[in-house]
Amino acid sequence: MKFSDLGLAEPLLRAVHEHGYDTPTPIQAQAIPIVLAGGDVLGGAQTGTGKTAGFVLPMLQRLSLSTPARDSRGRLPIRCLILTPTRELAAQVEESVRIYGKHMKSTSMVIFGGVGMQPQVDKLRRGVDILVATPGRLLDHAGQRTLDLSHVEILVLDEADRMLDMGFLPDVKKVLALLPQKKQSLLFSATFSDEIKNLADRLLNAPALIEVARRNQTADLIEQKVHPVSRDAKKELLVHLIKKNGWDQVLVFTRMKHGANRLADHLNKHGISAMAIHGNKSQTARTKALAEFKTGDLEVLVATDIAARGIDIDQLPHVVNYEIPNVPEDYVHRIGRTGRAGSTGEAISLVCVDEEGFLRDIERLIKRSIPREVVPGFEPNPNERAEPIVLGRMVIGEGANRGGRGNGHRNGNAGGAPGSRGRHDGPPSRSGGAPAGARSAPRASAGPGRGARGGGGGGGRPGR
Repeated sequence: MKFSDLGLAEPLLRAVHEHGYDTPTPIQAQAIPIVLAGGDVLGGAQTGTGKTAGFVLPMLQRLSLSTPARDSRGRLPIRCLILTPTRELAAQVEESVRIYGKHMKSTSMVIFGGVGMQPQVDKLRRGVDILVATPGRLLDHAGQRTLDLSHVEILVLDEADRMLDMGFLPDVKKVLALLPQKKQSLLFSATFSDEIKNLADRLLNAPALIEVARRNQTADLIEQKVHPVSRDAKKELLVHLIKKNGWDQVLVFTRMKHGANRLADHLNKHGISAMAIHGNKSQTARTKALAEFKTGDLEVLVATDIAARGIDIDQLPHVVNYEIPNVPEDYVHRIGRTGRAGSTGEAISLVCVDEEGFLRDIERLIKRSIPREVVPGFEPNPNERAEPIVLGRMVIGEGANRGGRGNGHRNGNAGGAPGSRGRHDGPPSRSGGAPAGARSAPRASAGPGRGARGGGGGGGRPGR
């Protein structure tokens, strides 16, 4: 099948061809005809399978079929709203809108927090067809009446699973209340959870269900490997792997912001150019680091899970879990940064004894065992015992139930429900305070040992 078989208009086909694509991915081949016909979609695919083009291309065509009336001030109404959980992803999606719509007349813009509102206000006043936004900043504008969402014809919730994980569900509901009841709605997600399906039941009208891969499945093109190592030898092992293998473009994940900063400093001291991106970095610093990493001027980008959404780099060869996530679904999102668009990739996890429980959770989720390979000279100390992992006010890990610090579960949350699994780089609160923790209340549907995912990171509401 070719893109020309999907009913797309010539200007869109020309833009796709100029961008180097001729054959649609499975999610694109299934979603595009449904969206073109005006149907609602609940779409799920592994990250990196091209779902952005799966909704952007038909959305652009549908908007081109009619000319909206301008308001009393002569402005174009917002006809399409795309909600994303993070700034980086919002910027990435809006870039795709511009790339695929380069031969169309539709206008687009992106709004997110971390930057001044006035330039956004000025552009909104001129009118825009397609708005890509994060929930917090969108509600800021709505509260100040600098935008009108009453004419939206198409709503897209992108990376809906992460939207919920970051605690944005209340904000999403507030946004939905500002939209017309009659509209086309598209919900795309890298993974499907019961919560996603509940949201879809409320939002979508007889949606087409598109799921091109098993839930939480990792891409076959990604070679996964675990290097067991002592906790104090991780930094040296990472330096060794980068230098020995000649890696020149590596995305490295840590759990917390200060850990990302320290690791980037360590790599720079050993002659490896590295920068960290996370929620405390300014948007200018995050944009600069990501741009240099994409062009290859930066060898290593050290990121937390929240900041990494929206990192879309063709043929990114290596992803390293310097610290594996305590939320197993995050492993799927992390390694999905490589092995994209038909390219092969390598995902390496450095695992110490403290993290063995997290590794077992991940392998249960993806329904496969990840090969272990000990690197000579970095053999783990067989006498090393698991110690608790302290993340702010949380205590998690294999050693969390030792010394009275945990509460009897390997993922015990000090002061919280057994099985709490916190995310540790929540979005900045609107009040400028510490990052807000994701869900702080246990889900009613959670099974034994699987409570809330919240509890980390300080106060304030989910931000932008």
